[in-house]
Parts: sequence; C-alpha cells; structure tokens
Amino acid sequence: MYLSELSIKNFRKYGNPGLNLNFNKHLNVLVGENDSGKSTIVEAIKFVLSTHNNDYLRLNIEDFHLAKGADEEERATEINIICVFSGFNVEEAKNFLEWLHVDKIGDTPTYSLKVLFSAKRKDKKIFYDISAGGIDTGKYLNGEAKNLLKTTYLKPLRDAENEMTSRRNSRLSQVLINHSAFENEEEHELVNAIKEANDKIMDYFIDKNKVDTDKPVLEHATEENTGAQILKEINEYLENFSSNRNILKSQFNISDIKLKSILERLQLNLEDAKPGLGSHNILFIATELLSLQQKDYEGLKLALIEEIEAHLHTQAQMRLIDFLQKRSYESDIQLILTTHSTSLASKIPLESMFICQDDKVFSLNSDETGLLKGDYLFLERFLDSTKADLFFAQGVIMVEGDAENILIPTIAQIIGLPLSKNGITVLNVGSTAFLRYSRIFIRANTENGTINIPVACITDLDIKPEINTQDQLIDPTLETIEVKREGITARLTQQNVKAFISPHWTLEHDFARSTFQEDILRAVLWAKKIQNSDSVGLTDTKKDKVEEEITEYKQFWKDKNYPSERVAYEIYENIITKKNAKVSKAIIAQCLSDILLEKFKEDPVSTKTQILTDPLLKYLVNAIRYGAGISEVNE
Repeated sequence: MYLSELSIKNFRKYGNPGLNLNFNKHLNVLVGENDSGKSTIVEAIKFVLSTHNNDYLRLNIEDFHLAKGADEEERATEINIICVFSGFNVEEAKNFLEWLHVDKIGDTPTYSLKVLFSAKRKDKKIFYDISAGGIDTGKYLNGEAKNLLKTTYLKPLRDAENEMTSRRNSRLSQVLINHSAFENEEEHELVNAIKEANDKIMDYFIDKNKVDTDKPVLEHATEENTGAQILKEINEYLENFSSNRNILKSQFNISDIKLKSILERLQLNLEDAKPGLGSHNILFIATELLSLQQKDYEGLKLALIEEIEAHLHTQAQMRLIDFLQKRSYESDIQLILTTHSTSLASKIPLESMFICQDDKVFSLNSDETGLLKGDYLFLERFLDSTKADLFFAQGVIMVEGDAENILIPTIAQIIGLPLSKNGITVLNVGSTAFLRYSRIFIRANTENGTINIPVACITDLDIKPEINTQDQLIDPTLETIEVKREGITARLTQQNVKAFISPHWTLEHDFARSTFQEDILRAVLWAKKIQNSDSVGLTDTKKDKVEEEITEYKQFWKDKNYPSERVAYEIYENIITKKNAKVSKAIIAQCLSDILLEKFKEDPVSTKTQILTDPLLKYLVNAIRYGAGISEVNE
C-alpha cells in the first residue's frame, strides 16, 4: 500500500478549496523556493499518520488558514486533511477490513482507504480527531490501525549524531525493537550476553575471598578490593539516607535485562574516529530506512525526508539519491522528499517531481505537463545543476547562447532590476531548444491553474539583410519580418511562457545597430586581442591599439558613406563572423559587459536611460521586466 492522494483544506497556506495532490507509488520530490508549501505538505501528512519516532505534533491557531490581507476574524475555523491509500495486497488489506472501500476490476478486487484528520477551533481551544473509511469517512480508527499507518520522518537540519546516541526511548532503540531480529525478547541473544556481563561486573565489586552467602554484599567488601570498597561506601551512604523500614542498596550493572532497556543503551557509531555531520546524516538515514525494507513489515512503507541534502556535499547527494531511487523500487518503499538542491533536482526523474508555487503544487508527470516523450529523454540528458535552478526561481529568462547569458545580468543591473534580487534565473538552453525546457511550465490541463512563474524566451529573429549589386544594404520587408515574428511567437508563447524576439537579425547585430554601436565595436576588438593572446590578456597597450583601429574603421566607413545600419552589418558580418577570423561571442559579451558597467559607474543615469530608450534593446528590457513580474515597456 502507498499514499496515493492527499487533500488539504484550510491548513496553513492552503485554504479553500485547498490542495489536491496525487503521489507516485515510489519516488516523489517536492521542489520550489522558500515558503512555497513543501514543509506544509509534509506536516499535513504527519498530522494524519503520526511518525514512528513519535514526534510531538501540536496544532496552533496560526495553522488555521488566513488569506493574505484578511482580518484575523476571517481565519478558518476548521481544518480537513485527507490521505487516501491504494495498492493494498491481501495481507495488508486484512488489517483494515473495517475501513476499506472495495472495488472490482473484472474478478480482481482493489482496495482503498481514506483517512481524515479533522480539526476545529473554538476561541483558543482546538479539537481534532482521526477517522477512516472507504468513500464516506466517519468511523473511528483504532490504535492498532493507526500504528500500521505511521510514517518514517527525517526532519530538516537533523541532529543525526544525537539521534544515534543511547538514551531512554532513543530513536535507534525504537527502530531495532520493531525489527524482526528482536522478536524473541525473553530469550534473545543480547539478553543472555547482558546477563553474563552483569554477572562479571558484579563479581568485580565483591570480595571473592570473603564471600559469605548468608550476608549481604555490603559485608563482603574489604579495603584490599577497590571495587568492593566503592560499592561498600555507596551502600553505607544509602543505608544512612534510608529509613529503617526501607533500607536502600545498590549494585553495579550495564543494564537491566529487559531487551528494550538493552537496546536503549546501544549507540551506533561510524568507525571513522571523527566523522562529520554529513557522515552522521547518512548513517541516520540508513538506520531509519532499515525497518521499512523488512520483507515481513506489515505497515505503511512511507518515508518523509525534508531537505535530504542536509550536511551532504554534491557527490554524496548524488550517491544517496541514486541508492534511494533503486531501493524504493526494490523494497516497495514510498519516498516523499523536499529539496533545495539544484544538484539533486537535476538528477531526479522529471516525472517524480512536483513544483510548489504560491498555494498550488504542479506535478511534472507526463500526463500533466506539455512535455513530449522526447522532451523527457532530452532533459534527462541535458538538465544539469545549473539549469535545474529554474525549479526554484520566481522568474525565468531563457536564452539561446553564451552572449545573452552574460549580458542579460548586466543589463538587468543597470536598469535597476538585478536578477538575484528579483528571483530570476537565466537559463542558457543552447541553440534554440526553448520548447524542451519551456514546456516544463506548460500544463496539459489548466483547470487547476497554471504555473505562475513568468518565463521569458529571448531569441534572435535571424533574418539577414542583403547587400545588392550597388553595395547597398537591403533590409527584409516588414511583411517578411512580421511573418517570421508571428511564427516564433506562436511556437513559443503559451500560458506564462512568452517570446521576446530581436528586431532584425541577432543580438550582436542589433546591438551594433543601436546607440551602443561604438561600444560593441570596441568590445569586438578587445575580444579579438584577448582571443589571440590568452596568456597576456588585454593590456593598456592593446587597448590603445584598439582605439586606433576604431578610428580607422570609422574613417573607412565614413569614406564609404555607410549609414549606421550598414556599419552594423559590417561589424557583425565582416568582423565578428568573418570566415577564418571569427571572434568568440562569449568573449565579446564579456568585454561589452565590462564596458557597459564602466559607463554605468561613471554616469549611471545616462547609461540607464540610454538602454531603456533604445528601441532596438526594448525586447531585452521587456524580457527582464516580464521575468521580474513587471509590466513591459510599450513605447
């Protein structure tokens, strides 16, 4: 059996109608920015099922939903959380016969169980109960059934070392006592071992040369026996502290001989002399999963792990998630994990992921997204940790090359919309594979809403101007441009994904056609010097040489009587992309970024105004504004 459905109404950020979620049988990973609802989902499950380590759970007034901007009087007065379980085999079903709902597919019965956590508040008092049933809930769920539905829970920032330490009701003892290896409590091998150890310890504290079985141990002690003298003195104190009717006496031992007490004295340590937090964390996870993978385990095999990456470096995270995925299938364990790790998010199959955003959760299952089967295979190959940042962003800007990837953050900073401050991730999809990534944010069915993350796709128009036989620049017709623009828009724009298209040809060409023409020419010539001499870099001498070249180019184009549009063509076609002398667009963008930031440092107002008012850069400005959730500039 596994948790197949979860319904939350009026609990914390999920109001009414609330959240309805379908889980996968094995791996489920909740991703999203901070305060997106991941922990709320885990807490909701815990309130219904409780945990094996008996975590203390208490509802507060603040747990009852209060809509944003609403007055306290409007806070919800009732919470309903429903867990639906499916996939029962006959052995599991017999434990819940009183509450099961039975369906038949042909001659094969299928079982489902609905468990309802219902809480109400009146003034400052909160009342709740747990009931269960098939279709209609309402029957009391007894303690034995509740125990079989308990979940394993690993909290975030867990103190794994402390959890493995010996103490009363330690988590380690709870895991072990429920294991089949410790069923025979009376005659267990550990009980006999402790009996023998206790006998040997008691022998040490008795003077073996003067033992009189008719006298108490106290009288056997002599000055010659250190252990016996210690026990003698302690018991003398106890005798003086005690009443005559109840004289207290003591004896040394390791533990009493009850198996539970013995297990509480155990601690599990790594062999390494000084293991770190990450190693302790892995040990703790391994111990917690021990009970769930027993073949004869009758209860719910569900593990809730918050921030699974806690204290683990990237490679350790990868090994852990690889193992958990494999073990979840081998032992039929259901895992519900939360993570902030882009490394893990890039490693986990997309169909196992859920994006938490605002008060909604969106599954990336193939039935619920706009992704095609080929997209899943593509993303499995190319969705690395840098691209997985999109799962935690408030806005996404997709670009098709290194130049845009470098320049967009600079432009955003200059116009007062720094990307990190606005929660925007720039995603370099390479080439024009926008749809492979943008369809992650497209919902197959919008009845439950759309993913409210603005996704801007910055792309080139890619229509090259022509040079006629009279050496004149001929731009494509407005009709040609509009047809191409409409085609790109129709292909990319859907729901909250929107295309932002360069006005003419490419980013570099259109920058050269803008008011930043001389700046990009300088950046191109800088890049040429850097590219041809990586070891030396851009020296002051080379910068001076570049200024001479700029003067020569400008004079040449002036003599040719080239208009600005033709100069832009020359910069892109005959300097940047010239055959056998291509200049790296990434280095050009890096140089242009440095130039723009230096101009901004010297005159921030003018530089910002220049970018905001240049019509050829409006598409870049609008893409950044859209990603930041701000209306676009139309004029």
